Amino acid sequence: MSGSGAEAEATAIHISSSNSELVQRVKAMNHVDCSEEKKKSLRARYFYGIIFLITNLTAWFIRDYGHTIFPPLYYKKACGIRGRDCFQTLGVLRVSLGCFIFFFLMFLTTFSTRKLYEASNKWHSGWWALKFSFLVVSMVVSFFIPPGFIQIYGELARIGAGIFLLLQLVSVIEFIRWWNKYWAPDEQSKQSSCSIALFTSTIFYVASMCGIVFMYYFYAPRASCSLNIFFITWTAVLLIVMMAMSLHSKVNRGLLSSGIMAAYVVFLCWSAIRSEPADDKCNIQKPENGHGDWTTILGFLIAIGAIVMATFSTGIDSKSFQFRKDEVKLEDDIRYNYGFFHIIFSLGAMYFAMLFISWNLQNSASKWSIDVGWASTWVKIINEWFAASIYMWKLIAPVVKQPKESVQQINDTNSP
Repeated sequence: MSGSGAEAEATAIHISSSNSELVQRVKAMNHVDCSEEKKKSLRARYFYGIIFLITNLTAWFIRDYGHTIFPPLYYKKACGIRGRDCFQTLGVLRVSLGCFIFFFLMFLTTFSTRKLYEASNKWHSGWWALKFSFLVVSMVVSFFIPPGFIQIYGELARIGAGIFLLLQLVSVIEFIRWWNKYWAPDEQSKQSSCSIALFTSTIFYVASMCGIVFMYYFYAPRASCSLNIFFITWTAVLLIVMMAMSLHSKVNRGLLSSGIMAAYVVFLCWSAIRSEPADDKCNIQKPENGHGDWTTILGFLIAIGAIVMATFSTGIDSKSFQFRKDEVKLEDDIRYNYGFFHIIFSLGAMYFAMLFISWNLQNSASKWSIDVGWASTWVKIINEWFAASIYMWKLIAPVVKQPKESVQQINDTNSP
């Protein structure tokens, strides 16, 4: 009996060890699967960025060269006589609509995804041949839509582009706050970090001041350039106000975040003035003949790259728009919010359309130009002022809310 009991115990131990080994193998397989799915998910972001870049280049090609390359392919009912409603401004809007449809349907099919093992995660990270075919179909279909509906989409695209700019501003400001917190956290930070923060803030402020002087010299050479003088002067005032607010004893945020924000605001002002029409008299850098050269082409390509990077960086920055940022990530959780990522790209489709047509639905932009015209100038100026306003509110919001919180704490203490 004792021998059979020992054998049974040994068998039980063997089964238990086998089961534990099986559990460990299953866990290892799940870990490998999760690791592989995470890699696919992270790689997928870059594939979507490439798709977005291709649609940008397609919109540019249709705008500038479509009417000379595709004359036999006119679809007369939707494109009008000689295809005038399928190229230039309306051609850009049609490509933008196709891109918007693709990313918006991707949003609808992935916004509820939370785990890596879900089928919607595999759809987001794979099936590229099918998705690329669907993108082509959505763009082709957009060229069969009557021009009246395309005009309506253009009006909606203005709103969507404005929302995109607002989300991009929030993302940039949150990044600046993170940078400031990383390099200049508090008094407990190391001396080296404080020195780096002080050095970096000095560089940003010097660059901002040089930018102000540069803009006065090149874009306000005479007193008659009153609008440019106003833009540049008001930007300088915003720099001083942001610096004073960040150094105020009740705010005490230091110079790093305000220095980075100052450089960003100066860049927005410069970009706005650069968007003024080419026949303006207050830009001594612009060629008199109005023809583009290699610098124009290079600037155009850089601008397209900036559109793609702005959309990509905003799309992966869903943390800046979460109400709860302390959620613990599990092994099988997705690494970023798929729904937010795709909705940003769908808004980015509207945004690049506005840049290619300079926010003007009536007149087509000239070749190798992007975001040029008075409408573009005022959009960027308002964007600059709005960015400075949001940043200053972020500075003073804790001070404004503090008295209410203190009163609430006193009431809670005094309450029975």
